[in-house]
Amino acid sequence: MIDLVALLEISSRDHSHICPRQVLGVRIGLAGLAALGFDSPPGKHRLLVIAETDGCFVDGLAAAAQCSVGHRTLRIEDYGKIAATFVDTQTKNAVRIAPRLDIRERARIYAPDENKKYFAQLQAYQFMPEEELLSIQKVHLATRVQAILSRPGIRTNCAFCGEEIINEREITHMGITYCRGCAGQAYYQIDVQPASVEINVPTLA
Repeated sequence: MIDLVALLEISSRDHSHICPRQVLGVRIGLAGLAALGFDSPPGKHRLLVIAETDGCFVDGLAAAAQCSVGHRTLRIEDYGKIAATFVDTQTKNAVRIAPRLDIRERARIYAPDENKKYFAQLQAYQFMPEEELLSIQKVHLATRVQAILSRPGIRTNCAFCGEEIINEREITHMGITYCRGCAGQAYYQIDVQPASVEINVPTLA
């Protein structure tokens, strides 16, 4: 029997309280494990979790699925959504789980004595039936699992800026190796920018 309270305690260690999003993270984490046929979090990088936002929701996910950025079993693809995809890295089976669209309204039904929506959600999300709380869909990754995980110990240097690139994140164009930043995919701009390198690079498949 899974102890939801214990998992919420783990999730809230770095917070001053438990919030509805942490509860959803734990519930989604548990549902993801079950959907892939796991009774408990598997070891040896068998599970990859891709969260679609950051924040306290991810703390709930990490507590339930025992995944982490440090172990490269958790990735953030920030779509601003309370949702996550769970991937069995051996079978390549994947499921995406998100809250059902009407759970805020349903929470009031399951916690009728709570006058404030926040506390109704906090209470109801902990025991609402999974089929009323969550939407679970089988999905296929747009990028191969092997490309996401990469191989350990692989490193190279960008021919333009010279910085080291790990985890096979380099981009090769006309036989020259670039980092994503120098290939025009940077999320930042340098105050004094050198001449840019314009490269059309196909998306990983």
